[in-house]
Amino acid sequence: MSNPHSPSAAHPVLPVGRSLTYLVVAGIAWGTAGAAGSLVFRNSDMGPFALSFWRCAGGLLLLLAVPAVKGLRRGRVRTAAASSGSLSSGSLSSGSLSSGSSSGSSAVAEARRIRLIRIVGTGLGLAVFQTAYFAAVESTGLAVGTVVTLGAGPVLIAVGARVTMGERLGLGGLAAVAGALAGLAVLVLGGGGAEVRLAGVGYAVLSAAGFAALTLLTRWLGRTGGSAAGSLASTAWTFGVSAVVVLPLAGVEGLLPHTHDVVRLLLLLLYVAAIPTALAYALYFAGAAVVRATTVSVIMLLEPVSAALLAVTLLGEELTATTVLGTVLLLAAVTGLALAEARTAAAVRRGSAEPSPV
Repeated sequence: MSNPHSPSAAHPVLPVGRSLTYLVVAGIAWGTAGAAGSLVFRNSDMGPFALSFWRCAGGLLLLLAVPAVKGLRRGRVRTAAASSGSLSSGSLSSGSLSSGSSSGSSAVAEARRIRLIRIVGTGLGLAVFQTAYFAAVESTGLAVGTVVTLGAGPVLIAVGARVTMGERLGLGGLAAVAGALAGLAVLVLGGGGAEVRLAGVGYAVLSAAGFAALTLLTRWLGRTGGSAAGSLASTAWTFGVSAVVVLPLAGVEGLLPHTHDVVRLLLLLLYVAAIPTALAYALYFAGAAVVRATTVSVIMLLEPVSAALLAVTLLGEELTATTVLGTVLLLAAVTGLALAEARTAAAVRRGSAEPSPV
């Protein structure tokens, strides 16, 4: 029996190159959520828990609308095909069900179990990651909250991947992670000093733990045959679980904000739900099921890079030498890990039983 933790045991739905592209797009889109969230806070009295709830609820509705729109578009074709072949197909399906029901029932039950684990597990992880991050930013500021969350994330993921899946980084991988963390530190700390509060740091570490948990779970499901991990329906219901978890805190904080510009607030909420949520997480879950967990965590550090670019171009913040240096270090680390990921995948395709570590 093959080892389920070996790369050769998995059958990825997506090619590695496309998965890496999905992750890069997701990281850049996530970077826009901070700017949009800042505009929401500026234009209303909405709090971080309420914003997190509407983000998840909006993402749920948008992802559920995708198959509905496709169904309406192809409804007439399916109806005509079903009408013309109802008699013959009905007799055939009856026979096939009777002959294969016993052999397929266990596979169906296993698929449902994996799907339930994926939806509930990642939904809980997403709720912790997202709301704890907003709480960290509110408590100790954007700079400290971001650097602690995204700095602790790769460390927790590397340890978790080593313990649970036996993933090895190697010297090159360790150097890439170190370079990414150094770039992140330069990028954030180069913008000026910030007050560090213990509660905010605790929230940030909790957020990093939530991100590490959902990343490792997504990767584990991809390795053990959970090919539905990246489906739109599963991602949509993941948002549903997160919304339910966040709802009590959002209700205490206040779900309906007060604002003088309702149209602008609704457009900002729609953007947050559509681009850095529905689109970005759909791409993220699809890509993270294929790519190594630690590589995923470092690619997601593109989020602060895109956020820094938005701060300069849209919010008028000064572009300093430290900002440029941090961005270059992060991009170099992401490029190095992406190339190493592609080499490892190529070795697996050539039939290497034990590909060398990154």
